[in-house]
Amino acid sequence: MTGEQSPLLQVSPLCKYFSASGGTVKAVDDVSFTIYRGETLGMVGESGCGKTTCGRTAMGLYDKTSGEVLFDGIDVHTLRGAKKKEFSRRAQIIFQDPYASLDPRMTVADIIAEGLDIHGLCRSKAERAARVYELLEMVGLNREHANRFAHEFSGGQRQRIGIARAFAVNPEFIMCDEPISALDVSIQAQIVNLLVQLQRKMGLTYLFIAHDLAMVKHISDRIAVMYLGTLVELTASETLYDKPMHPYTQALLSAIPIPDPDIEESRERIKLEGDIPSPIDPPAGCRFAGRCRMACDRCRQEAPALREIEDGHFVACHLV
Repeated sequence: MTGEQSPLLQVSPLCKYFSASGGTVKAVDDVSFTIYRGETLGMVGESGCGKTTCGRTAMGLYDKTSGEVLFDGIDVHTLRGAKKKEFSRRAQIIFQDPYASLDPRMTVADIIAEGLDIHGLCRSKAERAARVYELLEMVGLNREHANRFAHEFSGGQRQRIGIARAFAVNPEFIMCDEPISALDVSIQAQIVNLLVQLQRKMGLTYLFIAHDLAMVKHISDRIAVMYLGTLVELTASETLYDKPMHPYTQALLSAIPIPDPDIEESRERIKLEGDIPSPIDPPAGCRFAGRCRMACDRCRQEAPALREIEDGHFVACHLV
């Protein structure tokens, strides 16, 4: 962990449900975690497991169904007016799609400076322009790019513009919502390395949501694994890769290719069978029981609680 052991974001037990024609979609169901100052918490899981919904609810973009989200001791979902505006300065988001998250009618300078204008952080046009140039150079772009429009840039360049926009207001916390999933593989490493450099330089705290387990390991201090709206495992990054305890985590890690043909040929790949249950009508017991090769009767009848099995290693499984 890169920072002191004081919590910045505390989520407990958070639920976010949506109404649907077939019933209620339990997108996030009883999720609890804490992010400490200066650290990066990675959040991984299959598409549709609730990662982005969890992050957006924690940031106050979605209203919670139940639970509590505390940012530096303040309940995010009770903020109004000036206090909510101040929270939006301290906590920013880097969105998944660099093609959709930038306004095509605004120049790059106006996109980056939008937060500066809203929060009144620049006293003159000259100071505003200087800050925009500084941010562009900080993310590896040129000041000549300031007067161009978003459609004139590649995907990687657009994501850098989105990063510059998020960093413009000097935030303390940034939710990175799959910031590399829409990018080419060669660009992904550049963006992740840029985020790591800026974190070290500015002492930031990240919630990093992604699919790529290898990339999440590279950037994260701790990792939370989600499955169908619930947390199934939460521990330090190295521990998760060296000693995964939940059967779902073990299956995910077995899918990561190892760049050694001898090891890759000899190791066992855990193949998941069965279908993912519907979040509208999740099973009564463990939600992974239908696809777990070790499931017993208790797993199908009783939902496991997230328990601390070892120091800082939390697992939701009856068999651990």
